[in-house]
Amino acid sequence: MGRTKINKIETLANTKFLSLYDAEYINKKGNIKHWTMASRKTKETLEAQIFDNKKEKIDAVVIVALHKDLNKLVLLKQFRVPVNDYLYELPAGLIDEGEDVLTAAERELKEETGLKFIAIDSSKKIVPIYASGGMTDESMALVYCLCEGEVSSEYLEEDEDIEVMLVSQEEAKAMLEKGLKFDAKAYLALQNFIKIGKDIVNVNINLK
Repeated sequence: MGRTKINKIETLANTKFLSLYDAEYINKKGNIKHWTMASRKTKETLEAQIFDNKKEKIDAVVIVALHKDLNKLVLLKQFRVPVNDYLYELPAGLIDEGEDVLTAAERELKEETGLKFIAIDSSKKIVPIYASGGMTDESMALVYCLCEGEVSSEYLEEDEDIEVMLVSQEEAKAMLEKGLKFDAKAYLALQNFIKIGKDIVNVNINLK
């Protein structure tokens, strides 16, 4: 048996933030198949990655932020159009052209919560991860950090319907027991936070 590989990419639809592609591939038995996939990347960028081994650019950042003074995890309750409901999520956003992961994390945390990014947990390596590899190649980096300040909605965009929550371990446990709607990354982060508390972020500075 051979190795599955993509032969060709064709564009099905383009929008500002997302494109739909048909990927023609050869499966392990040598048969030609097709897969419909969504991507944040242009066709040229995809082809460079697939056929020319160009290094992948991470699309988005997801932020596991612990409030320095309160020892609480930062959580969002955000309206998401595809599910027509509010989901509990971590702060997150797309990485702008020319930004690195940490710059994007600092900007997104400020925009979505008003909180100030003050220190990163450098013990956790920044690598691309994938939330739904059967549907999209969208990659994201998890950034663990400390933050400080007061929650504010001042920097939200018009279409961002977000409530910011600072959650203790006890509150996190109660939320998981209620059967609320969670983004998968937030669900796992809350589970971890319940077990280890403020140690979810390992930063060598003096916590008040």
